[in-house]
Amino acid sequence: MDNQDPKTHKQFAIDCFNQVWDILENKQRSPEDEENMIHICHSSFWHWTRVEDHTQRNLSIGYWQLSRVYAVVGQGDQALRYAKRCIIVGSSASLEPFYIGYGYEAEARAYMVLGNKEQAMASKENATRYLDKVTDKESHQMLANDLMNL
Repeated sequence: MDNQDPKTHKQFAIDCFNQVWDILENKQRSPEDEENMIHICHSSFWHWTRVEDHTQRNLSIGYWQLSRVYAVVGQGDQALRYAKRCIIVGSSASLEPFYIGYGYEAEARAYMVLGNKEQAMASKENATRYLDKVTDKESHQMLANDLMNL
């Protein structure tokens, strides 16, 4: 039974999400940092699922972050698993092209970690098709930059 106030879950979800970004941005991560990052990322996702008014967008972002974390630590299978979940959630909920595009960006990144360059390029092409539909300039540039860095 979950006795936590939903507002507490939301704050934990946000705090954990931001902690993951802090660790991702640290170029001098230790193996312990990377293990903690994985646990914190899962904690963020779990807390989002406990927020009463969470959205499919929240879940899509959570799956994307899980995929990115696993790609960064070299666990391609897990990265691919969460990238595919991100795509499914985004597509099923008809989220904005930005979120679906990021799902394919995550999938491409996971395939790169797995050494499957051909599939990575196909996923990157899918992401680019969604990028072309992103109208917000800042969001467009953010996704474009991540695609260029694949």
